[in-house]
Amino acid sequence: MKTILLTLTIALSSLLLNAQTETTDAGTTIEVSVPVPSDKGNVVFALYDEASFMKEPLVGLTSDIVDGKATATFENITPGTYAVILFHDKNENKKMDFEPNGMPKEMYGVSNNVMSMGPPQFSDAKFEVADDPITLDIRM
Repeated sequence: MKTILLTLTIALSSLLLNAQTETTDAGTTIEVSVPVPSDKGNVVFALYDEASFMKEPLVGLTSDIVDGKATATFENITPGTYAVILFHDKNENKKMDFEPNGMPKEMYGVSNNVMSMGPPQFSDAKFEVADDPITLDIRM
């Protein structure tokens, strides 16, 4: 259990710290929206492919919360298979915070709205990107 929580902590904490952008001049957009129950803080979004999943994101974005909703747009994304992980960074410290027992203090969500009792799996969270723009609604 500690290994699972440690893995989840490292992955979610590194969303902004190690985010890098891998884009090209051609590609499509992925717009991600999430309802947030509080306007406090912001929401951190990360885009992964299978090789980078729960490691270093391909693209990391931060969004302010406006009227109970946060939105981020990943631009110039080449066709392929991706997954999105996001979390509500209430205290804006750019990392996901946890209780002493290992439970997350901050809400998080995953593409396809996967909720499990451990870290998400790429196979559950993946979605296909082609030439057309994609809109994702993720719950926390």
